[in-house]
Parts: sequence; structure tokens; C-alpha cells
Amino acid sequence: MNNLWLKRIGGASLAAACSMGTGTASAGATFILGDDQWVSLGLGLRTSFNAEKNGAPNGDDYSKDFRLDSARIYLNGQFHEYVAATMNTEIDSSNGDAVRVLDAIARFEFNDYVNLWGGRMLPPSDRSNLDGPFYLNIWDFPAVSAYPAIFAGRDDGVSYWGEYGGGKAKWQFGAFDGPATADDTVLWAGRVQYAFWDPEPGYYASSTYFGTKDILTVGASAQTQDGNTSWNIDALMEKNVGSIGTFSLEGSYYDYGKLGGLGTPQPGETGTDSTGWLLLGGYLLPKKIGIGQPQIVARYQNGDVDNGPDGDIFDINLNYIIAEQNAKVNLVYQKPNGGLFGDDDIIRLGVQVQI
Repeated sequence: MNNLWLKRIGGASLAAACSMGTGTASAGATFILGDDQWVSLGLGLRTSFNAEKNGAPNGDDYSKDFRLDSARIYLNGQFHEYVAATMNTEIDSSNGDAVRVLDAIARFEFNDYVNLWGGRMLPPSDRSNLDGPFYLNIWDFPAVSAYPAIFAGRDDGVSYWGEYGGGKAKWQFGAFDGPATADDTVLWAGRVQYAFWDPEPGYYASSTYFGTKDILTVGASAQTQDGNTSWNIDALMEKNVGSIGTFSLEGSYYDYGKLGGLGTPQPGETGTDSTGWLLLGGYLLPKKIGIGQPQIVARYQNGDVDNGPDGDIFDINLNYIIAEQNAKVNLVYQKPNGGLFGDDDIIRLGVQVQI
């Protein structure tokens, strides 16, 4: 079996049939079909109870809503030593919970340095987007992460990526459809990152390893189309200090040049001139209490639209980590301040499971 497929695809690390795995691996059902031939099946679920200030129909009371935030089916297969494929689905809450294609990728993976993907996928972008909602260190996807996408951060195109030193250095470059433009230009995207401590292998990312790795990684991404360029830098530090616990610190800065971005684009434009940044800190207790480990995570986000609104959001999460990202419970308090992100407090209780 091709050990290059030790990567999380569409949110789940389906590496049960491989001889080694990653710190975020979750084993779905894997069916061996022959030498270098297998198919794996997995699923992911995120559901929550939400109470939003002034969100009730009378405009005064808290709303009280149960939501199915995400329901995914992960299908992965390898058909040749160097050829594999991915098909993942997701519900579209904006379209009556219709099932949509999330990822559909033909993967040609030759070695650590040469991997070619084609189809629908996450373009090279910021760490949060490459995490996806299942591999963040907090419940809510950051509002300031706003590269253009057709659905859930994805786009149709091709990508070349590689890594050195088992993931110490990593690079990703690709060409994608991007937003529609008058002359039908291509969107070009790229990302490079370097891990100073433990490596982070694979195309995708995670914003926590729950103390199984010591992480100090810095990355930079950029996308450009039709003369508009957006870019970001991000960094993650996570340190396990033994009996004291595990500490996390993450930060990102975004500069959107009318490609994606915050706020509402002007007529005829595909994005906004806007900037945003986030800073996150977390602490995971060293031992379980009951069946899980308590964790506290706080995040601050700030966004500013040129000649438009600005605003910020503060989140604090009390998490109960049962099986890393495969089973956890999040209690969330979210406080937005300003016109860009609204101003109504939210209390949320979320549950995530995946296999």
C-alpha cells in the first residue's frame, strides 16, 4: 500500500490499512481489494444547540435552535501504486440540507516531492481552511478566513504539492476556476510552510495535536486572479509540558485585495479590499476526568473593510476531548462587536464525532 496516503482527506484520516499514521488519524472501514488496491469508508458529524440573543421571532428573547452543522461521508480508494481517488459529500444548509459534492479528487502520488491532484478540492490557502471545521482547535470556523470558494472552501482545479523531511517543509501550488470574471481568467494559488519542531505531513492541516506533537510551524499563502491578489501568513505553536498540560497558540493575518475578503463586494467585483487577523490560545489538561480531557480555548478576531464596516469577535470554548477530533463536546460563548460581524451574543453546545 502506498504510504503517501497518510493524509487527512476531506476531514478524516482514513489510514487504517496503512502501516503508519498521523497524530489526527481516525480509522474508517477499509476494504482490501488486492495489492495496492483498497477502498475506505468514513463519516463525520457535527451537531449543536444554539441560543442567540435577540434571535427569537419576537426580537427580544434568545433563540433556541438545534442544528445539523455538518454531515459528511468520506470515500477514498487506491487503485494503483501511484493512483488514488477521493469522494466526500456534505450537506448544504443553504439549500434545504441537500447533499453536495465536497471533494472529488483524482490523486497521482509518486513520492514525497511529486504529487498531482485534479478535481474539486481545497486550494492552497490558510491553515484554518486546510483544517476544515473538523480539525480546528475551536468550534466555529474563523470569520476572517475568506478566500474565494464555490462551497465549503473548495474549488475546481489542479494542484501540485510536495514535502521534505517527512513534512518539515511543505509546498502547494495550483490553478483553479476562481470567481467568474469577464475574460474567464484562472485563479492561481500557492502555499509554503516550515515546521521548526515536529513535522506536519500531508496536504491538509490541523490546528491541534492534543499534546501528541510539539509544533512550531509558520506558513504563508497567496491567491491571485485578474490582477487581484489576496494573501495571509499564519503560525501555530503547541507544546506538551508533561504533567502541567498542553498549551496552544495560533495566529493568522489576512490581506484581501478584491479577491475573496470580508464584507460585500461592489457590483462587478469579486471581492473586497479588506484585512483581518486572529489570535487563539488554548490549554489542555494533562489527564482525563471521566472519559475525556477538559480544554479551554479563547480566540479573538478582527476585520476591517476598506471604506466599509469593521468589527471583532471574541470566542471562548470549554471543550471536553474524548477521542481527539473523533469525539468531543464544545461549550461556546461568542461575543461579536460591530457591524461587520453583528452584535448579538451566542451560546452554543456542539458535539463532533467521526470515524
